[in-house]
Amino acid sequence: MSIRGLKKKQPKTFKVRIITVDAEMEFSCEMKWKGKDLFDLVCRALGLRETWFFGLQYTIKGMCTWLKMDKKVLDQEIPKEDPISFHFLAKFYPEKVEEELLQEITQHLFFLQVKKQILDEEIYCSPEATVLLASYAVQAKYGDYDPNFHEPGFLAHDELLPKRVLRQYQLTAEMWEEKITAWYAEHRGIARDEAEMNYLKIAQDLEMYGVNYFPIAQNKNHTDLLLGVDAKGIHIYSINNRFSPNKSFEWSSIRNISCSEKELTIKPLDKKAEVFKFFSSQLKVNKLIFQLCIGNHDLFMRRRKVDSIEIQQMKAQAREEKARKKMENQRLAREKQLREEAERAKEELERRLFQLEDEARQANEALLRSQEAAELLAEKAQIAEEEAKLLAQNAAEAEQERQRLEITALKSKEEKRLMEQKMREAELIAVKLVKESDRRAKEAEHLKQDLHEAREAERKAKQKLLDITRPNYPHMAKYPQYTPGDSRDANFDKGSTKLDLKDIDLKRLSFEIERERLDYLEKSRKFEDRLKELKSEIHALKLEEKQAGLYS
Repeated sequence: MSIRGLKKKQPKTFKVRIITVDAEMEFSCEMKWKGKDLFDLVCRALGLRETWFFGLQYTIKGMCTWLKMDKKVLDQEIPKEDPISFHFLAKFYPEKVEEELLQEITQHLFFLQVKKQILDEEIYCSPEATVLLASYAVQAKYGDYDPNFHEPGFLAHDELLPKRVLRQYQLTAEMWEEKITAWYAEHRGIARDEAEMNYLKIAQDLEMYGVNYFPIAQNKNHTDLLLGVDAKGIHIYSINNRFSPNKSFEWSSIRNISCSEKELTIKPLDKKAEVFKFFSSQLKVNKLIFQLCIGNHDLFMRRRKVDSIEIQQMKAQAREEKARKKMENQRLAREKQLREEAERAKEELERRLFQLEDEARQANEALLRSQEAAELLAEKAQIAEEEAKLLAQNAAEAEQERQRLEITALKSKEEKRLMEQKMREAELIAVKLVKESDRRAKEAEHLKQDLHEAREAERKAKQKLLDITRPNYPHMAKYPQYTPGDSRDANFDKGSTKLDLKDIDLKRLSFEIERERLDYLEKSRKFEDRLKELKSEIHALKLEEKQAGLYS
């Protein structure tokens, strides 16, 4: 067979992008494939066996529609794009998630979808419940809480709460994280699948969980009601209240549902009850409501029948898997506990080792300090000994100095006494000298007075002699040979001799007086010098006494 023949026989394909809640996949589909062929391919790729909950959704002309399983993919009204995008989502919801969701992948896909609906506010949840749900989501993502690893701010990039709750309470991101972490710390030991199941068990009790809402009207002119379809039945709501239905039709109480163009009729099982008719805006909406009603009703009836062999096998496998996982989790928990205990013991040993090392280091430091202190004390002792010797030497010298000062003080006292005695004697001498000086001064004054009187008498005598001699011998020179005159001359010579003698006595007296006065002045000068010497000695003794007092 030629290569050209092989190429001709290869089927034509088109590309499809499948978008799950957390991933994207691309497949090549044959042109003749029906919706079920593509759906089964996706389920096989995901490893999903509980296929009856899911479907492939696409958006056309602003309306979300589910891919029909019994029609060709390309024959349906799908977007004209390459690749064609479909969202793999849960189309029907279980009544009790813990009993119906058997596979872990099924639980995980439901968990991701319900979590997204809560965060997108398609399902209303109270703020308290959102915090609890967020703590289970954190447990499923991060595992057990570890304060050493999960430091403040580790949830900063995770979307965990609806924006409505964040706007309703004026709390910071740190405060929200603290509230979530407080719950998160209590979920220790819960595995990922168990945390996701706990999340779904809380979410299935919310009023808007698993409900598909459609605007309807009881007549052709007004759209004033909402119709909700879920796993339990059909509910009629007012426009402004999606929590409490005005009227409900459980699947067990519905006899028939019919659809004709834009009108949809619900006939209760009780024939006496009123038939409920409503109108939708488009025929496509009516068909979509009808498909959801049929699918939910089939699942409702299926739950109340005996499980098929496949379901029984899946449940048995699920129980075995849960038991195995439980044992595995217990084993892991024990291993984790043992590891934590070993780590704690290791940390305790390391802490103890560090403590012992620290104590040893402190002991070494204390020993070094003790050695340094001992060396320092030895040096201080040596210095103290030297100082003691020096002090003893100084004390001996001080004792000697004290004795010397005492002797000096005794000597100074004796000298002082002698000096005082000398001063008293000098004072007495001075007084005597003063008295003697006064007496001598008086005597000198008397002598001067006597000298003055004697000189005055001499002058008078000379004047008298001159007066006598001049008139009696006026012509003596003319008559030198006159005899009588010789005798008078002789007498005159005698008087002159007497006068000369008297002059000699006066001069001698004056000389003696002058000599005594000079002696007196010399003695006075010597006495004054002696007084100065005594004063200087007394001053020196006083200084020595002061110094001796300071030394003592």
